[in-house]
Amino acid sequence: MAALGDLVGIDDRTVLVLGQELDVEHGRPDVANALVHRAGDTLVLVDTGVTEPFRAALREATGRVGSWSRALVLTTHGHVDHVGNNDLADELGVPVEHYVPAPDLDQMRDPASYWVRSFERIGGLGSLPAPPVLADTLLSVFRPMRPFGATTRTFEELPLEVVRIGSVRFTGWTFADGAVRVLRSQGHTAGHVIVHLRDCGVLHLSDEGNGACGAMADADQLKIQTVLGAVALLLEEGSAGLLTDGHTFAVRRGPEAAADLDGLLEQATALQAAALRLAGEGREVRAADFASGYAEAAAALGGGGANPNAMFTAMMTVNALHEIGLRPESADPDAPWSRPGLR
Repeated sequence: MAALGDLVGIDDRTVLVLGQELDVEHGRPDVANALVHRAGDTLVLVDTGVTEPFRAALREATGRVGSWSRALVLTTHGHVDHVGNNDLADELGVPVEHYVPAPDLDQMRDPASYWVRSFERIGGLGSLPAPPVLADTLLSVFRPMRPFGATTRTFEELPLEVVRIGSVRFTGWTFADGAVRVLRSQGHTAGHVIVHLRDCGVLHLSDEGNGACGAMADADQLKIQTVLGAVALLLEEGSAGLLTDGHTFAVRRGPEAAADLDGLLEQATALQAAALRLAGEGREVRAADFASGYAEAAAALGGGGANPNAMFTAMMTVNALHEIGLRPESADPDAPWSRPGLR
């Protein structure tokens, strides 16, 4: 069984560093996988996870990919399980660049406010603690938290490029003479990016594939589904050969990975159908009642994401209600939801 910090060799210059699942009850943070790659003389780190043991595993991985004289650290998005060791960039002893997505800066600076806002949306669902308490409990397990280093900049300070991979066009940025492509996806969070490593054929989806329905308050379901479809096409046509992500502790190959992405898209449509069924014909819906049925549908489809738990299922529920056009009738946490009138 995989353990935190295990190193999965992809080739002689690319290593996937494995994270772990979330277990708040036992004080264990989820830790996102990280990629360590060498492009010429440039060390590339894609995300840095969190915790000191994971930091040590990252350092070990940097010694397995060959010699390098400069470094590039890329943050796919601002969630705490991806950014805790970002100041490792300052300890590499070589010239280094570190880039983060500008739309995620606020949550990186103040994760408590981000998570309180996220949990305020689910106040009427179940018996969860008050949002500030829930946010404090969650964030307390993510230590140490060092999301910025001396060289941190935002991707958006760089000129935007059209990046062509096979038959698909993205916008984003390229590094290391085009060997590293950072592609804007912005589905899981407002600033999310995915990363393509040209020379080893790895496409790192990070958290865009973390469940069929994005749970976050800033998630964009259309963008999630669009990027899943685009990546599946790249894998099918051989423009990318391997798929990695933030929370699947494995390297998946082209056809297998494309089939997994197709499965997520099918789950998304099935969940939307379940949401419509639960909402009924235009009647008022109690979010708590809807949440119970939606959670059952998500569990039956295997659609709970990488860390299924009550918090994230409740957040998915609120997004699902919005996706089918319902809105709360007041600011009361227990207010019913219904479709706004067209006149």
